[in-house]
Amino acid sequence: MLVQPLLAIGILPGLSLQNSRRLHRYVGLFLVLTVTCHVVGLWITSPPDVIDVILFRSPTPFAVWGVLAMWAVFGAACLAVLRPRMPLRVWRWGHTILVALAVIGTVTHAMQIIGTMEQVTKTVLSALVVAALLTAIARRKVWLMGLRSRKG
Repeated sequence: MLVQPLLAIGILPGLSLQNSRRLHRYVGLFLVLTVTCHVVGLWITSPPDVIDVILFRSPTPFAVWGVLAMWAVFGAACLAVLRPRMPLRVWRWGHTILVALAVIGTVTHAMQIIGTMEQVTKTVLSALVVAALLTAIARRKVWLMGLRSRKG
């Protein structure tokens, strides 16, 4: 999630914008696959817990944030697949909103879990992911889509 927004806006060194966006698609696919593997792994260890989480019956708040982030990742991926059939403005707004929800949900999910990752490292990584997302949103100026053509 850290490199995804940076790839989308093409600011990583050594990559052309075209190559950066192509890599953005592959990393997005990899992200969907890792989320799927995570859920499958949880299913293998405890199917009833996964069912409770997906049905929003889980007593643990981190699980709810995780499932919200999961659906947002899947939704953003579905929009990416449907992009050629959608108006650019609608696609960009939808993809941006779903990605922002995925980041917020993932960061909240990760911060609430007491696990193997140390708290300071988790906080710094989460802050970097949010900063990368905000940088991409600011650079892409999604909120101006459609307004440019109305000027003049």
